[in-house]
Amino acid sequence: MKYFWIQLLLIAGSVSMALMFIRTWGQAKNRAWKRIAFSLFVIVNVYAVLRPTDVTWVAHQLGVGRGTDLVLYVMVLAMGFLTLNTFLRFRSLEKKLTDLARTVALAEGARHNDARLGGTPAAVVATEAAAAVVTEAEPEPEPVDSDTVKA
Repeated sequence: MKYFWIQLLLIAGSVSMALMFIRTWGQAKNRAWKRIAFSLFVIVNVYAVLRPTDVTWVAHQLGVGRGTDLVLYVMVLAMGFLTLNTFLRFRSLEKKLTDLARTVALAEGARHNDARLGGTPAAVVATEAAAAVVTEAEPEPEPVDSDTVKA
């Protein structure tokens, strides 16, 4: 009963994290091993809050002085994993964005070139389909006829 309020607060935090994770489970593209790892993390966290002497026992068995030191070491490793995972995800998204920008630029260039040179309608349709990945496209310029150029 001595630690009731802090235990209640820590367990409520763990349960709220689990609920947020489960709530976004269908929306996020989480891999199965991440789901399992997060579920185990929440379960171990609740157990460690309810039975802190067991964490100290495990720490002594592993050659660590205190249970809090063991928890700190595990959290440092978890933070390193999360940082590396975030870095790799951002790098992947950056590569996809670069590829998309390249595709859009090539499609827009081909469309403008076909419009300028009076390309065939099939070529214009093909380049417009490739350019459709852009949600907010610039207004299409009017084709310029050499006879109607304004001076």
